[in-house]
Amino acid sequence: MRDLSTCENMRDAAMAAINDLASEHKEVVMLDADLASCLGSGSFCSRYPDRFYNCGIAEANMVGVAAGLASMGLVPFAHSFGCFATRRAYDQVFLSVGYTGQTVHLIGSDPGITAQLNGGTHMPFEDIALMRQVPGVTIIEPSDAQSLYELIRQAYELNKASYTRVPRKGATHRYPVGTPIELGKGIVLAEGSDVGIFATGEVMVNAAQEAVKLLLQKGVKATLVDLHTIRPLDYPLIEQVAAKTGRILVCENGRYAGGIGEAVAAHLARVQPTRMDFVNVGERFGEVGKLAYLAQTFGFTAASIVEKVEALVAV
Repeated sequence: MRDLSTCENMRDAAMAAINDLASEHKEVVMLDADLASCLGSGSFCSRYPDRFYNCGIAEANMVGVAAGLASMGLVPFAHSFGCFATRRAYDQVFLSVGYTGQTVHLIGSDPGITAQLNGGTHMPFEDIALMRQVPGVTIIEPSDAQSLYELIRQAYELNKASYTRVPRKGATHRYPVGTPIELGKGIVLAEGSDVGIFATGEVMVNAAQEAVKLLLQKGVKATLVDLHTIRPLDYPLIEQVAAKTGRILVCENGRYAGGIGEAVAAHLARVQPTRMDFVNVGERFGEVGKLAYLAQTFGFTAASIVEKVEALVAV
């Protein structure tokens, strides 16, 4: 197992996984939409020039080509910014990949506010909602470099389509190599009986971990779960935390409608009604800004999470 503890950028962890898979499986190919320098897929092109396809700024065509390659027995990884890999290419994703059952692994970079200075046009808050409408697609949003590497490799082993949200710049190192990381199984980062916090992705898990420390100083003990797999959701763990705490907060770098919070709420409403609240962008578009500014603007901070939790436990 590769150790990603010195990895400087999340995109490097993603490419390490894809390059390692390509070295192990000659059927792995890669496609990019003229963004090789953004994800670092040029490293794949250098190693395997005959297995790399630059499709230009034509994302729908790229997904169609990927589906065609998959139908011939190859295993494509296809990358663009998350907004373009999903929203712009959605009909091809739904029909050419989903409906025909092709194994294509989509990499959507710059999820949510991590698009930063690329602004609202490049800021995918709706990508999870879109991908949840495609039956059978595995959806993951790891929160650190090691889990990103390992979950991309595990998604490959499923032999079915997947979508992975990948922040590009900077890297969090939360899990040492050897930490048990399993696709479809949330990771409990803190134990407490007052409230359960489910967070997805690097931005929200980082903020939630800091919030848990602040809450403990206020006498509030929280269970925190890194919900890195959005489909399939870890329903047994969700039910367990809900039963233990009676209050749930779901934090996601995206939209409520069609997102993780809605999925968790819908499940608990059926099997175990629980008082809940949510941290998400609400009914808003993205905007231009650095990460710290955007986190403050959209309420993706430890302080915002603490405020939501305090309101939950006060009832």
